[in-house]
Amino acid sequence: MHPIDLIKVNFNPDQLILLNLCLAFLVFGVALDIRTSDFFKLFKNPKAPIVGLISQLIFLPLLTLGLIHLFQPPASMGLGMMLVGICPGGNVSNFMVHLSKGNSALSVMMTSITTLGAVILTPAYFGFFSNYVPGAESFAQLIQVNPFDMVKTIFLLIIVPLFFGMWLLQNHPNFVAKIRKPVSRLSIFIFMSFVVVALIVNWQNAQDHIGKVFWVVLVHNSLALAIGFGFAKLMGLSDYNARAISLETGIQNSGLALILIFNFFDGLGGMALVAAWWGIWHLISGFSLAVFWRNR
Repeated sequence: MHPIDLIKVNFNPDQLILLNLCLAFLVFGVALDIRTSDFFKLFKNPKAPIVGLISQLIFLPLLTLGLIHLFQPPASMGLGMMLVGICPGGNVSNFMVHLSKGNSALSVMMTSITTLGAVILTPAYFGFFSNYVPGAESFAQLIQVNPFDMVKTIFLLIIVPLFFGMWLLQNHPNFVAKIRKPVSRLSIFIFMSFVVVALIVNWQNAQDHIGKVFWVVLVHNSLALAIGFGFAKLMGLSDYNARAISLETGIQNSGLALILIFNFFDGLGGMALVAAWWGIWHLISGFSLAVFWRNR
């Protein structure tokens, strides 16, 4: 067993409760941009959303599994890569797509669909794909999570704030117009603060293993962005739509991954370090790519 498989990330119960609340706030920020009419657009012009969902929900997990078998990372890191790869997108991707001059409406639609679907897909996908992660049998006891417990957690942290935000937009649009930008910026700041604090508190572990985590996350994230854009173009979509699909595929809700790791996987070090570093790196890669596209 690799040393990274043996470490546990320090995070006390009070911090975990606060992190749960922060994730709910992040989802609430996403919901302030989602209207029920967005879902009906899927049926009117379904090609771009379907291409995007295939990229994110099918190609990304398969890409992740392929990279795990190619690089053979420690088992806990492989499990972390898989968990991040099957999490939904977040409001960071919506901001990045807007910055890139991509299709923001498509981005929000994909985020809302994958966020709603996360209640079922995230536990189901993890239960299936974790069986094919080399070395995962070492953590058989730890990763045999009751899917109903995970569904309950995701429901409370995702669905409740999502529907509250949508209800607020539907019934109090003027109020939402005033708070949308501050909520979006505050939610990104809060999430980044937690990731940074978690890394500082566990700096020795991060320092010992960040080199291995850094390159795995860089390749994983870069190929996710590339496969989203490449598949969209292969299917004949415009750059306007391809930018949105690329960023939705490459920017995942690593905050949800962290919460699931602390709630269900006992803060397993390799998983937590991958999710935490992904949370930092996808902001760097997504912002850089968005600015590049914007300046074109």
